[in-house]
Amino acid sequence: MEPFGARLVRAMVERGPLCVGVDPHPSLLAAWGLTDSVDGLARFSDGVVAAVGDRVAVIKPQSAFFEKYGSRGIAILESTIRQCREAGALILLDVKRGDIGSTMQAYASAYLDPSSPLAVDAVTASPYLGVGSLAPLFATAVDHHAGVFVLALTSNPEGAGVQHARSADGRTVAQTVVDEISLLNAGATPLGSFGIVVGATIGRTGHELANVNGPMLAPGLGAQGGAPAGLREVFGDDLSAVLPSYSREVLGAGPDPGALRAAAERARDACAAVLRP
Repeated sequence: MEPFGARLVRAMVERGPLCVGVDPHPSLLAAWGLTDSVDGLARFSDGVVAAVGDRVAVIKPQSAFFEKYGSRGIAILESTIRQCREAGALILLDVKRGDIGSTMQAYASAYLDPSSPLAVDAVTASPYLGVGSLAPLFATAVDHHAGVFVLALTSNPEGAGVQHARSADGRTVAQTVVDEISLLNAGATPLGSFGIVVGATIGRTGHELANVNGPMLAPGLGAQGGAPAGLREVFGDDLSAVLPSYSREVLGAGPDPGALRAAAERARDACAAVLRP
């Protein structure tokens, strides 16, 4: 199997630069005429994947909205992962895990080992126990040709107090995260498998992102206020590794499959116009 970075590049070329979230928030379930229940969760997730799974490069289920229903919700997450894989989309599971030692290894095995029913192509992770604490996740990703997206510069207002704090060498904590991910990707072609997460709404970051040599996930587009035209301000002139992510802007078009597909295509085309002028 090719490394995740190479598979992602190919998927973005073939299907366009777009990640669509599967976020079964209660308000979205209600907007689709569904109940906030296991049945509503299943119908929502099935509907999203059926509509766009064969058309977008990446689908990003938000694990928390499945976990809230316990074992039945996890079973639906497993089904959603299977359906995404059958549709040919890469699966980025938004779990934002971060721990140490054997616990981090257990998370890595759960999400990145193909023997697990929850195995996906890539996961999100939190580095705020130290980037080094994620070593078992990185190692497991290498073993199974998977990817990891590490939080770096998020758009939530509480994040700046930690991410912009400066270490002894003068770099911000976020820049330290970015630099360590860059080292993991050194020499990888056409793109490394370790990425960063940078909010699409944060504007000029004051950080050096050009040397990551890995994918840069940009959540927050659409209903959260971000626009494709603003990606250059966030990431600079080289946008080739940016993976724009939409959730509510696309999901809100459901439950009609045609409307969902049309919303995803509009988002994809708007991003492609900026990323590939």
